[in-house]
Amino acid sequence: MLRFLTAGESHGPGLVAVVEGLPSGIEATAEGLAAQLARRRLGHGRGRRMRVERDEFEILGGVRFGRTTGGPVAVVVRNSEWPAWQAEMSAAPGSSESPVGSPRPGHADLAGMLKYDTHDARDILERASARETAARAVVGWLSGTLLAEIGVEVLSHVVAIGGVAATPDPAPGPGDRSAVDASPVRTFDREAEAEMMAVIDAARAGGDTVGGVVEVAAHSVPAGLGSHVHWDRRIDARIAAALMSIPSVKGVEIGSGFGVASERGSGAHDGIEHGEGGFIRTSNRAGGVEGGITNGSVVVARAHMKPLSTLMRPLASVDVVTKAPGPAARERSDVCSVPAAGVIGEHMLSFVLADEALRKFGGDTVSDFTGSVAAYRRRLEVF
Repeated sequence: MLRFLTAGESHGPGLVAVVEGLPSGIEATAEGLAAQLARRRLGHGRGRRMRVERDEFEILGGVRFGRTTGGPVAVVVRNSEWPAWQAEMSAAPGSSESPVGSPRPGHADLAGMLKYDTHDARDILERASARETAARAVVGWLSGTLLAEIGVEVLSHVVAIGGVAATPDPAPGPGDRSAVDASPVRTFDREAEAEMMAVIDAARAGGDTVGGVVEVAAHSVPAGLGSHVHWDRRIDARIAAALMSIPSVKGVEIGSGFGVASERGSGAHDGIEHGEGGFIRTSNRAGGVEGGITNGSVVVARAHMKPLSTLMRPLASVDVVTKAPGPAARERSDVCSVPAAGVIGEHMLSFVLADEALRKFGGDTVSDFTGSVAAYRRRLEVF
């Protein structure tokens, strides 16, 4: 079983990721992780922190001479702004000189303050911050590298920002990641790119924020990952949960999930054909998953992201101590982080697929794992 934990706060000394269950022999270089951390900072509409944050990191364990050892991999991603926050975020006994008392609508602030009995929203917002996804980049880096060993490639692209929809035809496929990342809004539709950027700029000028939709796709996923036998083994449920865990994501669909809800059955499913290489689908409305199991088609999911809740022109709130009305607190934030959400979506989808692949094929070493996958694929070819 593959699993991970992260720890740390947005303005603490650093974020820690521990990934357990990886086989030995996965290539794990500092250059590879640095590239993934840099991709997380991409996107028109990001705030000043993305320009100053260097994401310096240290691999603390689980990797030797550029390869995983089979033990837990531990990585710390340090916060370059920590020196300016040492007093406010100190672990030593004391109290804050500037507590955050006016929670932001749409954020975890008030719900967390009520839950943990604190009048300082910083106890909540520091951990709820999307900065935590820097630690998930570690998870996605390792999971994606393992999947690459069996020919699986996961990539994302933005399909909507602030009501501007992209209609790339064809959609990006294997080998197109660099082309997507080259877009300031990580869209594959160059005609929609300028309009998306204009929407973001208009929101910034108004002290507002915008959300959008990202599509994440995994190519060459073997049929048979996941299971129909229990609710928590259904891979579409696991994918939905993983994507929903990304901050600000409020809806997830697998394949044409939202669209087929208004279709009749004859227009909602994918025909089956057989030819050289085995069974294929004539379309992919199911998003590569049927009955909780991958069916061999491209695994496709879309995550719908709300506008960020930190506004430069704050909404109305209440001071939790005095109960007096007033504007919500302001924290430094982005106008739009939809492009970066796609990258984190890649990381979360990669984790789920890597976990299910290890569950099915096992292997304490990469060669054991890839050998088992190859034998299984040969079986499918002659089924």
